Amino acid sequence: MRNHIIKLLLFVFIGGTSYCSLAQADTLRVMSFNILHGATTKNDFNLDTIAGVINHYQPDLVALQEVDFKTNRAKNYDLPTELGIRTKMASLFARAMYYDGGEYGEAVLSKFTFIGSENLALPHLPNSEPRAALVTRVKTKKGNTIQFVGTHLDHLKDETDKVMQAKAIVAHLGDTEFPTLLVGDLNAVPNSNPINIISEKFSKPKHPNAWKGTFPATGPNICIDHIMYNQPEKWQVLEYEVLCENYASDHCIVIATLVFTP
Repeated sequence: MRNHIIKLLLFVFIGGTSYCSLAQADTLRVMSFNILHGATTKNDFNLDTIAGVINHYQPDLVALQEVDFKTNRAKNYDLPTELGIRTKMASLFARAMYYDGGEYGEAVLSKFTFIGSENLALPHLPNSEPRAALVTRVKTKKGNTIQFVGTHLDHLKDETDKVMQAKAIVAHLGDTEFPTLLVGDLNAVPNSNPINIISEKFSKPKHPNAWKGTFPATGPNICIDHIMYNQPEKWQVLEYEVLCENYASDHCIVIATLVFTP
């Protein structure tokens, strides 16, 4: 009996070691893009331009904010699906509210298939715009499960809603087991209350470009679009770029190239 137990423990140990040795690092290119509900800064409607920007930079994962789903102002298009087709990426949409004959919220585009998702409704005052966080999970080609969260916090100067929303994100995702990227238009500047709350669980890359201005696209002077992550010891930042395509959006686009090591 004793020999049987020893053999069993040895099998478990060897099996665990083999599993760990199979874990491989992933290099991921991640984008945050506020698409201004499909309009441009010229107030026309140009999905090909938006898709062209994404295709040019070739991200693996994209968090889209200000996304319309079959609204009148977006000509009844399903923007996540249309952009997914134009970029050859998988797409998901999360409604924050009903709006203009359709819906308005967040979207995620991915070069990987989704293995899980959740629409996390964020708290807000009764007269404020509803907001959401789209929580997605993908499995990469290297076999790592990555949680990718796209969100758009309240835009008002009064921080009441943003603080509630930041607390809700931390409460819901702060202790997750998954390596998680939190990406989007947080409408919050460095050292603001919402950023300080989120920073309890999510880190901003230590890169010289990480706090550059992201809004407005012409002459950006405030940093409100962010890429953050948990488990900071597992992420290495190769690049962090703020790119101002001032026709496609009124926000600059934020792109990070990250290495995740399990």
